[in-house]
Amino acid sequence: MSADLRPGDGDGTRCVYAGLPEPVPGEPFLPGPVLAAPYHLDPWQGPAASPNGYGRPDNPTRRRLEAAIGELEGGDCLAFATGQAAVTALLLTVLHSGDTVLLPADGYFAVRAFAAQTLEPIGVRVRYAPTAGPYPSFEGVRLLLLETPANPGLDVADVAALAAAAHGAGALVAVDNTTATPLGQRPLDLGADLVVASGTKALSGHSDLLLGYVATRDADLLDALRVWRASTGAVPGAFDAWLAHRSLATLDLRLARQSANAAAVTGLLLARPDVQGVRWPGRPDDPAYPVASTQMRRFPGIVSFDLGTAERVGRFLTAARLVAAATSFGGLHTSADRRAQWGDDTSPGFVRLSCGVEDTVDLLADLTAALDATVD
Repeated sequence: MSADLRPGDGDGTRCVYAGLPEPVPGEPFLPGPVLAAPYHLDPWQGPAASPNGYGRPDNPTRRRLEAAIGELEGGDCLAFATGQAAVTALLLTVLHSGDTVLLPADGYFAVRAFAAQTLEPIGVRVRYAPTAGPYPSFEGVRLLLLETPANPGLDVADVAALAAAAHGAGALVAVDNTTATPLGQRPLDLGADLVVASGTKALSGHSDLLLGYVATRDADLLDALRVWRASTGAVPGAFDAWLAHRSLATLDLRLARQSANAAAVTGLLLARPDVQGVRWPGRPDDPAYPVASTQMRRFPGIVSFDLGTAERVGRFLTAARLVAAATSFGGLHTSADRRAQWGDDTSPGFVRLSCGVEDTVDLLADLTAALDATVD
């Protein structure tokens, strides 16, 4: 835990102070990035004399970020170059030929592609289950990977119940916490063995860097992941780590506005007969709400809906002033993309909309005008 943080401190306080060094007069709150490949070594002891020997495994800027994320997730953290680097490191560290992994059928499409292209050819048996269930027996499963809320459909998995069942069968449980962030839920507190996430999204939240991480309370798993990362070199650069740590301080504030905007946008979309399939797990009548409301501390700023056709989605994005046509989510600017164009198993008119931090009244007015412009 970093200086001055106490167990009862709130989200905003923890975000501001997580990972900061002890205050020293004349020094900055967050030291600048250490840009180094080699470091000076002790002539006699070599790397044993210092935590920094070479930039691939060792960087103080990266360690500060890891301390900050670990504080928020409630475990020890390793940062990776991207979210995909983090999840593939987890899969290839834990799984070996003959093992079985159970993946979300409706989660991030790149994980399913990796399973087909890399895991199955090396002898890993890959099975799938929808996030909302039903789930098969966990007997013989080495790893259960959950993504909750799922991207892009926003279904929610009961982490505590599934972790208990999986552990009873001898399986490890990992949770992709990208959509929720550690302020939305803490999977390690719910029984998960590992948390994996893309810090590219809401965690860093400024659409200016790529980042991933894995967090755990299991020292053996952490050590194995650290060896994998050092061997493959899948580390974030020092400047990206510094940018992410700087941005983390406003996570609580950003999520509050994004979630409020998502609630308002959901109400707007539900009131329109020309919009179908509106999903947001923070809505009391959403299918995910009964589980989400018990395990999540706040709801994400992401809404999904269907405009019927790809052509109408194009007209909507063209007409919008405050909705950028872009993939990814969790940034300061509201954005939306048609998920079928990326390989997700969605209908042609399915839209994932990520609410930014614009004034709610402005965002609602723009969405209304853009949707009206698409009505024949």
